Amino acid sequence: MSVSQKVQKMPATNTNTRGLTAEVKKILSFYESDNPGTKANLSRILMTGKLAGTGKMVILPVDQGFEHGPARSFGVNPAAYDPHYHYQMAIDSGCNAYAAPLGALEAGADTFAGAIPLILKINSSNSLIQAKDQSVNASIKDALRLGCSAIGFTIYPGSEYMLEQQEEIRALSEEAKSYGIATVMWSYVRGPKISKEGETAIDMIAYGAHMAAQLGAHIIKVKLSTDHLELPEAKKVYEEQKIAIGTQAERVAHVMQSSFAGRRLVVFSGGATKDQEGVYDDARAIYEGGGNGSIIGRNCFQRPRDEAMAMLDKIMDIYLGKDV
Repeated sequence: MSVSQKVQKMPATNTNTRGLTAEVKKILSFYESDNPGTKANLSRILMTGKLAGTGKMVILPVDQGFEHGPARSFGVNPAAYDPHYHYQMAIDSGCNAYAAPLGALEAGADTFAGAIPLILKINSSNSLIQAKDQSVNASIKDALRLGCSAIGFTIYPGSEYMLEQQEEIRALSEEAKSYGIATVMWSYVRGPKISKEGETAIDMIAYGAHMAAQLGAHIIKVKLSTDHLELPEAKKVYEEQKIAIGTQAERVAHVMQSSFAGRRLVVFSGGATKDQEGVYDDARAIYEGGGNGSIIGRNCFQRPRDEAMAMLDKIMDIYLGKDV
């Protein structure tokens, strides 16, 4: 049975319709300046899928083809060349949302209309250039046309292009919010004065999350961190104040603290493909540290579908407190 045939058998939406839970109402209360449209789109993401109403999220992002090239991204699992494959996986697994660039969303927009909240990844980098920058490849009108709940935008704190990126997302986010569309920010620290080790240092990850919150993000995506401290002046404070960063769960808690004391939703990226136990350990640390969940791409779609579905199911069980 083809993907298109399968979708005819699914319900029109997998959104929970029982009304907002107390947890989701509390989260929405943190977004004090937002209009009802934006809050409705945030609630749609939070009330969809297996984790509906819990305040936890698992989002499937598939922008790696643009970023790294098609063969590097999908060659290991050829079914994943088809954009419908990713839509269907996000729906069938009970993800909260599906994020992708313009072309991939357009390729399934009619078949999957209303089936899952969409996040339009509005800017992208690629492997053909060395610059730590991203081009803006879609518009807020595209997000409206496709029925997206949010736009996604990557910033590179520390990059020589950072100030331009800040100005780009300020304008795009302002327009999106005026139409009731939420903003998700990928915040990846990198640049000429930051070491490779520093890109995942806890002080840098926390700083990147805080910058995204200050730039108006509703949902922040960052990498999981190490206990390395990159900036000498920050290292002094961490040591003097005895900020707990010894375990991954403690570092997650500190990133949440840096995101307006948990008043902003933060999801953590899965990163490069790793063994299943490593993925589950990451999810347990996010859960224990009070993070809002995972945004996990390559660790899903580069595996056979049945294996990826089972892994997503277990991750969601961890966020439900069933497997910690």
